[in-house]
Amino acid sequence: MADSVNGPEPTQVSAIGPLGALFLYSCVAVLCLCGPVMLALTAFTAFTAFTGSGLMVMGIVFTVIFVPVGLGLWGSTVVEREHNRRLDAVGVPATAEITDLTDFAGGEDTGVVVGLRVSGPGVRTFETSWRRSHHPALRAGRRLTAVVDPADNLFRVEL
Repeated sequence: MADSVNGPEPTQVSAIGPLGALFLYSCVAVLCLCGPVMLALTAFTAFTAFTGSGLMVMGIVFTVIFVPVGLGLWGSTVVEREHNRRLDAVGVPATAEITDLTDFAGGEDTGVVVGLRVSGPGVRTFETSWRRSHHPALRAGRRLTAVVDPADNLFRVEL
């Protein structure tokens, strides 16, 4: 949501390097191929005689569930990589000051919500939150290095 005074909402970008992208794309390949491979095994081989229709049902379920999840992960990775390239190309150095730390627990997912005030030369000062895992270096008042694209309010915090 954007308004004419403040510009677009700040968007936090995760640093995904070449190895991280390779890992994520490999996960996408596994997610997208496991169901169709199971279906192919049951449809085109004598493997069905040993496994019955259970493998076919699992193949259908895996295809219906994992292919959309894999495609979503692929799309998310592509967008994050584009944002990282944009920040590397036109981002300006900034400072992200930790203003608040709040623990959260959501099922098995626990961590901390870090309140940030991001500012720097040529950057409109803004406040945002960053949800991440616990880290001993996180404490209120600490200043972290950040990179901001002032045009789109994309930012990446370096810890």
